[in-house]
Amino acid sequence: MTINRRTFGLGALGAGTLLFSRIDPFRMAAAATAPASMPLPAAHRFTLGELDITALSDGHLNLGLELFPAADPATAEALLTKAFLPKAVPTSVNAFLVTKGDQRVLIDTGTASAMGPTLGHVPEALAAAGVKPESINTVIITHLHPDHANGLLDAAGKAAFPAAEVVVSTPELAFWNDDGVMSRAPTEMKPFFDMARKAIVPYEGKVRKIEGEIEIVPGITALPAPGHTPGHLALRISSGDANLLIFTDVIHAAALQFSHPEWAIAFDVDQETAIATRKRVLDMAAADNLLVAGMHLPFPGVGHVVREGDAYGYVPAPWPAL
Repeated sequence: MTINRRTFGLGALGAGTLLFSRIDPFRMAAAATAPASMPLPAAHRFTLGELDITALSDGHLNLGLELFPAADPATAEALLTKAFLPKAVPTSVNAFLVTKGDQRVLIDTGTASAMGPTLGHVPEALAAAGVKPESINTVIITHLHPDHANGLLDAAGKAAFPAAEVVVSTPELAFWNDDGVMSRAPTEMKPFFDMARKAIVPYEGKVRKIEGEIEIVPGITALPAPGHTPGHLALRISSGDANLLIFTDVIHAAALQFSHPEWAIAFDVDQETAIATRKRVLDMAAADNLLVAGMHLPFPGVGHVVREGDAYGYVPAPWPAL
């Protein structure tokens, strides 16, 4: 599946340059076919202090270069050639499971059936890891885009994680439930609002709203990282002296945005804020030599950020050491 873009500016929605992509990803997904080389569902477990972390692959999608409106095409194509990648950038969709004893915290849920046959494999990845959905205690939704939240629902539209509390930021819920914002969004984007709202419905009475920098459960702290969406979260996971920064959707295309953090993706609701957040997070990760994880880094999505002049580079964590 390849996602392309024509962008509408919606400055009336709030501060900064606010954009929505004028696309219909659901129609495009229905027309997509799974390539013969589509990888099998994957789960990769590693330890962080006393915690077990399992990276879960939901699958992949392809991002067209036109989704990066500020990118110079020749420069972008040269970066992709250097990385042995096609112009339609193959992009992982990841989720993460944090386990300590019988406590299981799932961070994001994947796409379920929303975006075509190359995606929606978090349930199979959980099964491969030997984890049943009903054993999940807490689900943290970093933001309410469908590739992160649609997996809250099973095929029947019921709670996929029936025993879980769902944690989401207050600004995120407020944005996607604002009828005024939705009324001003392009028609092609309105399904994003519908899906964000429906994903939460089966968890009525079990949704915990958070705001600011706050510990969600012992060892997992929410770090506001706005721009991609108003309530977009990064997460700091800590155990003893071991730390992991999940920076979520700060990066969508590793081959492009580490070298050019000023290249926003069209799905960033506030592009100026998203760029500032990306630079701040990458600078911190490089300066502090942090282990990082991302929902769109190449699976298993874990590595380090390094400084490269005025920009950055990404070094995947080595196998099997991870």
